[in-house]
Amino acid sequence: MYVIKFGTDGWRGIIADEFTVENVRRVAQGTADYVKKNLANNLSIVLGHDCRFAGELFAENTARVMNANGIKVIMAKGFVSTPMVSLGAVKHGAALGVIITASHNPASYNGFKLKAHYGGPSSPAVIDAVEQAIPATLTLALKSHAENIDAGMVEYVDLETMYVNEVESKFDLKTIKDSKMDFAYDAMYGAGQNVMRRIFPEITLLHCDYNPGFDGQAPEPIDKNLAEFRELIKVSGDIDCGLVTDGDADRIGLYNKAGRFVDSHHIILLLVHYLHKYKGMEGKVITTFSATNKITELAKAYGLPVEITKIGFKYICEKMVTENVLVGGEESGGIAIKGFIPERDGIWIGLTIWEFMAKTGKSLDDLIQEVYDVVGSFAMGRIDLHITEEIKQNVLANCKAGKYTNFGSYKVEKTEDLDGFKFHLGNGEWVMIRASGTEPVLRVYSESDTDENAAKILEATRAVLLG
Repeated sequence: MYVIKFGTDGWRGIIADEFTVENVRRVAQGTADYVKKNLANNLSIVLGHDCRFAGELFAENTARVMNANGIKVIMAKGFVSTPMVSLGAVKHGAALGVIITASHNPASYNGFKLKAHYGGPSSPAVIDAVEQAIPATLTLALKSHAENIDAGMVEYVDLETMYVNEVESKFDLKTIKDSKMDFAYDAMYGAGQNVMRRIFPEITLLHCDYNPGFDGQAPEPIDKNLAEFRELIKVSGDIDCGLVTDGDADRIGLYNKAGRFVDSHHIILLLVHYLHKYKGMEGKVITTFSATNKITELAKAYGLPVEITKIGFKYICEKMVTENVLVGGEESGGIAIKGFIPERDGIWIGLTIWEFMAKTGKSLDDLIQEVYDVVGSFAMGRIDLHITEEIKQNVLANCKAGKYTNFGSYKVEKTEDLDGFKFHLGNGEWVMIRASGTEPVLRVYSESDTDENAAKILEATRAVLLG
């Protein structure tokens, strides 16, 4: 029996290997059992899939299992983003939301994400309960999808239009469009493409086509994956800001006018600056263990409470549901803000930055400089080490045993192990080592004053880990 485990953001597996119809049905049954046991007064879910291969097949099989358990399925027609399903769970009053997606993973993967009734990731406790309920086999008799539709157990809804209406009600789109600023959007062939085409048909659009293979590129919005978009902005010379979202449109990447990548650390800082300094909004700032120390510095400078969580947006979401949170964000590009559902949303965050630019008439660089004026400039680095499981486990064991006292010329002054291992090197510099929760990868992060110095720390660390 294949043991199904949820990582930091859902269960993921390689299509036709681990991620099969049989295993999807098993996960759906575990989810159905959780709903029946804990949410019996509301036997309904919102269900959707993104642009990946066989998304419709896996979604329909999920629906068939739910229906066989007496759970009504409110289902998206066509592909949708993760935030659309999360918002749909709220708007339709469902017990849960489920989306078939592997987010930013390569095209060979698909996945299964659980969303709570409040419109954000299900809590770790709920995910653990679902995991425990997944059966070894499924013997339940299933009706066809068509039969379930005829029986009224499946209702198709337009989650895309619902989401567009929400955007139009919350953003000053007219100011953005009348700003005389030029914007561009790269969907990475992901699920945000139709929404952005509807809202901003006049802007420069890239990779807004249906391509389940993502043209061979993993749809993760990081600089190394975005050469074509980067060059488009550089060659144009007229694009003031470029927005990128991942496969299910819940993660963000940005580019400035010069075609320079603006990472999520800077985006989180810009959001705190805009929402508090310009809009007068209050609330806690929450970020994860791998984010820049500057976020804590800015929050304290503005008199805002701040908290650091484990990596995984579900930990931020837990806080957003119960506390007054202004901004919650993680290094990987998942960010949420006050005034919307407690969910990562690359489009929502991108439009917030565009609105900030349009309302102030300032460039992205000018706004970043305003942040630097408060906390100073900085640079982040990250490399992903694709190594054998034996080497990975050896590195983690060495971290736990305290065997790394220096990385080349960088001496370790203090170590934290909230989630992974963060080695403080003095002068605000640090390097962090953490195993991915969804891929066979060891991630290494660094912070320093310049890109060059952040890269030097990474290289020194790589040499020690693989030496």
